[in-house]
Amino acid sequence: MNNVESLSPEFKQLVPVDAQVEVIAEGFQFTEGPLWDSRMNRLLFSDIPADTIYAWSPQKGVEIFRHPAGFPNGLTFTRRGDLVVCEHRTRGVSVTTNNAETVVIAGAYQGKKLNSPNDVVAASDGSILFTDPIYGLREGQGGPAEAELSFQGVYRVTPDYGRLELISDSFERPNGLALSPDEKKLYVIDTVRQHIRVFDVDSDWKFSGGHIWVELWDDDKIGRPDGMKFDAQGNLFSTGPGGVWVFNPDGDLLGRIYLPDKTSNLGWGDADLRSLYITCSAKVYRLRCLTS
Repeated sequence: MNNVESLSPEFKQLVPVDAQVEVIAEGFQFTEGPLWDSRMNRLLFSDIPADTIYAWSPQKGVEIFRHPAGFPNGLTFTRRGDLVVCEHRTRGVSVTTNNAETVVIAGAYQGKKLNSPNDVVAASDGSILFTDPIYGLREGQGGPAEAELSFQGVYRVTPDYGRLELISDSFERPNGLALSPDEKKLYVIDTVRQHIRVFDVDSDWKFSGGHIWVELWDDDKIGRPDGMKFDAQGNLFSTGPGGVWVFNPDGDLLGRIYLPDKTSNLGWGDADLRSLYITCSAKVYRLRCLTS
């Protein structure tokens, strides 16, 4: 199978045209949230229905990192190295510090429970940004439960974890999100509408804009946009129909990486951060790239 389709000379500088996708782990229920732990030289990822966060390393293979885990979804680290987890069971976002204390830093907005926090990013100043669609309000993941909010929002938690701010309530199903490398723009996927929107971010965390940046439609391929990550050069790697779509900073589609399974999320890893780890249903894949 040819895994790579190059649509621009720029793409060949990011992904080798003969790149082969490797299965590093399989046999799961639904994988999500790939996150490289550079301190331990391992990949963390969620299996939501299994209520487990797993760790994988070349030396040890797959091990259980946390179980039960609140039916975990998106994962990230703060700049201090604290682990942030979106949890369907608690309908909140938790932070685990280096001394292993875990606290829920966001669980309700204006007195109403959140839906089911899905994906998360940590900014350089300690802010935590996350999406809150209804996907986790289902039996077996802390439910069945009913939504208390009338919308599905995008939020920011202040660096002291003392305040939860609504960024936008105008999405149908907000899902993956990513800050640009300079943190001046916030990109958010709407999975149902199959597009990525972009917001301008000022120095005081005031958000403006929110227009559609790109659309990801391909009726011949399975899947919808779900998770995404930037590389250091500002190119955006997003899951979408058929696998992974790669855009340059101007929103031009440079190429696609095809996978046989429905992709959910991705993240950079390995010592040089040039491996793209991709969660796909029951499997986790790795693809060596020329960027990071």
